[in-house]
Amino acid sequence: MYVPELITKEALRQGLSPRTIRTYCQCTERFFRHYPKEPHQVNKNDIEQFIDKLLEKKAPGSTINVYLNALKFFYQQVLHKKLTVNIKYSKHPQHLPEFLTQEETKSLLEHIENPKHHLIISLLYSTGFRVSEVLNLKVKDLQFEQNYGWVRQGKGQKDRPFIIAQSIKPILQQWIKDLSADDYVFMGIHGQYTASSIRQILKQAKKKAKLTKNIHPHTLRHSFATHLLENGYALTDLQPLLGHSRIETTMIYTHLAHPKLCNIKSPYDNL
Repeated sequence: MYVPELITKEALRQGLSPRTIRTYCQCTERFFRHYPKEPHQVNKNDIEQFIDKLLEKKAPGSTINVYLNALKFFYQQVLHKKLTVNIKYSKHPQHLPEFLTQEETKSLLEHIENPKHHLIISLLYSTGFRVSEVLNLKVKDLQFEQNYGWVRQGKGQKDRPFIIAQSIKPILQQWIKDLSADDYVFMGIHGQYTASSIRQILKQAKKKAKLTKNIHPHTLRHSFATHLLENGYALTDLQPLLGHSRIETTMIYTHLAHPKLCNIKSPYDNL
C-alpha cells in the first residue's frame, strides 16, 4: 500500500492545498518509517508511543498537531477507520500577529522607489492578499468597473472578492494596458514573480524607513485587517475579504485594533 499516493488522491478530492498534502505525506511517511507495518496493523499504542517520542525530543505543540492531523486524515478520511487514539491537541502559545500602524505603513510605502515594487506592496496592503495571491493574480481577475477583483483558488481552493483601492485603480490600469487577459499581472525576468523577491523589497524598504518591526508579506495582511477595524468596519465585513471560513479566525484582529475602536468609557472617568 503506497500511503502518500492514497493521501494525495483523497486530499485532492477534498480540495486541500498542495502544501497541506505535501505535509501530510511527509508526516505519515516518517511515521511508517518508524513503524514499518502495514497500516491496518498499526494500533493505538504505536501512535501514542510515536507522539511520546516527539515530545521527548521537545517538538513544539504545532508540530505535534500536524502529525496528529496527518494520521487522523489518513485513517479516517482515506481508510475510513476510526482513529481511537484519544490525544488532545498539544497546547502552544498563542502569539498575536505583528502589524504596522497606519503611519508605519505609509512610511514603508514612501521608501519604495521602483514603481513595480511599489504597486506590488501597495496591493498586498490594500487588498489583504496573501503573498501567493498577489503572485497568482491575472489580468482577467480584475473588474475595474465594479472596483473589485477575484482571488481565484485561494487558501482552501476558494474564490473570493477583493476591493480595488480608488487611488491604486488608475496605476493598475496603466500597468496592465499591454497585457492579455490570461497574463499574470506581475512577472519577473525569468517568469512568474517570486515570494523571495517580495520579501527582499520589504527588507530594503524597512531598512530605509528605519522601522524596527519584523516585516514580511503577511504583516501587510495583518495591517490591512487591523486598520479596517480601526476605521469602524465590522468583523463580518472583514471575514469574506480575508477568506476566513470561521469568524473566530477573524476575531484575532480585535486584539490588535487600537482602543479607539472601542467606544467604551472607563468608569474611572465618572468618579
